[in-house]
Amino acid sequence: MLRVRLVSFYMGWCMRLGAAPWKYFQLNAPWFNSERHLFSKREMDEFIPSEWRLCQTPLNKTGLPRRWPVFLKPEWGQNSRGIVLARNASDWEKLSLAMSQQKVPYLVQEAAPGKREFELFYIRSGTNQKQFAILSVTETLNHSDQEWPVNSILNPDTRHTTLNLTKEQQQQLWNHMARLPDFRIARVGLRADSMQALLAGRFHIIEINLFVPMPLTLLDQSIPLKQRHDFISKAMKALAELTLNLPGKKKRKNIFWPMLLLNYRIRS
Repeated sequence: MLRVRLVSFYMGWCMRLGAAPWKYFQLNAPWFNSERHLFSKREMDEFIPSEWRLCQTPLNKTGLPRRWPVFLKPEWGQNSRGIVLARNASDWEKLSLAMSQQKVPYLVQEAAPGKREFELFYIRSGTNQKQFAILSVTETLNHSDQEWPVNSILNPDTRHTTLNLTKEQQQQLWNHMARLPDFRIARVGLRADSMQALLAGRFHIIEINLFVPMPLTLLDQSIPLKQRHDFISKAMKALAELTLNLPGKKKRKNIFWPMLLLNYRIRS
């Protein structure tokens, strides 16, 4: 129902502002690989500053990892579908063979250092795209006894709690995100030892989600319903303004249907 409400509010604001809602999928079109029909996680690595980047290689081009654990993950996916953990060589022998036979190519990513996991969601300003209109940070918690859980909205042990940031702290984080390409809307997964380390830029990026990223603050059950409602309205207004200000002469990329098909293949 959250996605339905997000789409409804977005459509409503687009109508009020005179924006074309079907242009939504062009917001991050510059980073869509039209030949392979996906937003490639491997290609995202090239945009991440080296101090924040994790070692990530194609499964079919890597030997036995030098250190454990490692995550085997589809080159594109949502909600952590298809991600598995290899803790040792025995896990690796079984999982690498199985994952190499999947319908989508797999990557091997080293486990990120950092005791805490965060999700940073942002939407750029439609009038000044060097600044943000929406920025929220949600800490991802896991209540199982697993040392390296695969957190996801599909994992019943995963919980989310929103961090209350000052405007100065939001700007600190934005200054870090501004070192990435000009993604218009994104959710960035990060690991750091503390909130202070995160603000100081001492973190590693786990993943960058550019295709319909949902703000995880909406999954924080401690936030009153009205406050979540207000966030949706404000965020979707900002998104409609961003859509309205998209350059009009660029060639449109076919993104929705290829990504829908890819998502179906991963689910199956």
